[in-house]
Amino acid sequence: METYRIEHDFLGEKEIPSEVYYGIQTARALENFYITGIPVAKEPLFIKAFGYVKKAAAMANRDCGVINPIIADAICRASDRLINGEFLDQFVTDMIQGGAGTSVNMNVNEVIANIGLEILGHKKGDYDYLHPNNHVNFSQSTNDAYPTAFRLALYRKIESYIKSLDALQEAFAIKSVEFANVLKMGRTQLQDAVPMTLGDEFHGFSTTIKEDIQRLNEAKMLICEINMGATAIGTSINAPADYPRIVTEHLRELTGIPVTLAEDLIEATCDTGAYVQISGILKRSAIKISKICNDLRLLSSGPRTGINEINLPSMQPGSSIMPGKVNPVIPEVVNQTAYYVIGTDMTVTMAAEAGQLQLNVMEPVIAFSLFSSFTYMENACYTLKNKCVIGITANAEICKNMVMNSVGIVTALNPILGYETCSEIAKEALATGKSIHLITVIERQLIPQFKWDEIFSIENLIRPKFINH
Repeated sequence: METYRIEHDFLGEKEIPSEVYYGIQTARALENFYITGIPVAKEPLFIKAFGYVKKAAAMANRDCGVINPIIADAICRASDRLINGEFLDQFVTDMIQGGAGTSVNMNVNEVIANIGLEILGHKKGDYDYLHPNNHVNFSQSTNDAYPTAFRLALYRKIESYIKSLDALQEAFAIKSVEFANVLKMGRTQLQDAVPMTLGDEFHGFSTTIKEDIQRLNEAKMLICEINMGATAIGTSINAPADYPRIVTEHLRELTGIPVTLAEDLIEATCDTGAYVQISGILKRSAIKISKICNDLRLLSSGPRTGINEINLPSMQPGSSIMPGKVNPVIPEVVNQTAYYVIGTDMTVTMAAEAGQLQLNVMEPVIAFSLFSSFTYMENACYTLKNKCVIGITANAEICKNMVMNSVGIVTALNPILGYETCSEIAKEALATGKSIHLITVIERQLIPQFKWDEIFSIENLIRPKFINH
């Protein structure tokens, strides 16, 4: 038979199941906010970050002499258990909620308080000895504790995503070496342009991902500025004079993240500009990876009626009605993930804009959007690498034949024959189906065979030299 304890807040009393570590304010949040069905427990980095915040706050309060060292020690020991990944099932509040994250902050305060009470030899709910607000939340407000925990967790999320980008970038770099001597036709506006190598194309994929790794490494420093000690609106009400500096130093030492205290705590408490910029960089990364996936789908199209320059690994049957059909399912799923990220960037944009006066109450949806987007894109990068890129093979003969049969190779004759003459040759080739070689060397005898062989050697097509005579 389930037993209960009675807890109260200024709205009244509630029965709380005896075995749970959360309390009355968390129970109210469970009743009020069932939006995503995704509890904060699904973001363990967030809970771990809160553990660091509450531990650093207890240490700073102890150092400032405003909290009993025995109570501070109990809070630190309870916080360590959150940092170690324990009690995740006790973090039950929905990721999207009203109240600027107060429900999450109180969920953390209540769990730490009740763990601490057990450490001190008391029962859950005996808050006279260790209180969620009076002790665990001392010198804090949701308005500095929540965004600081958010930033710590987001910093680690960015680091993790960068690792997935590193892996994907390296996979494309390896393929660029493998395909270094595969001659193919470059295309602009989906029309034949000039020759290149498949290795060049894949090297370009690698380079463009590397650029976003650089941007993310730069952007993650934006969230190292925190507002701990700002309390409600940035005036540091209810916090000791030196508390903001001390708690920031403890956080830096505990986490290894180079956090710094914001110079203007009022501005820092209402500003969400860093999230907008990080979301934009993540969107940029998602868009560029999605563009690469579009290219992979085009290059592998067919196989008999499309471009068919590369083969993607066959992952599953592609149709319930067409036998033998195989679809580019991995690039497709990455495309769709990118579309999700593009949508959440708009969510972050609107939520940041919706801030009013001294606080942005929309931070929970910003956190949910960024956490989910980074997680999904990280998964997408590893999926693209492991289930697609490393297994790509080249159809070298098809690539070469397309080059030599293309009208686009006439561009290489511009320095010798001039643009107007080359345009006439191209026009005739398109109209008649004749090859550029037949028209230029055999019929019009505009250049000798040895010159043609020099210009259109595999080496010169891959690494072109300037030849004008």
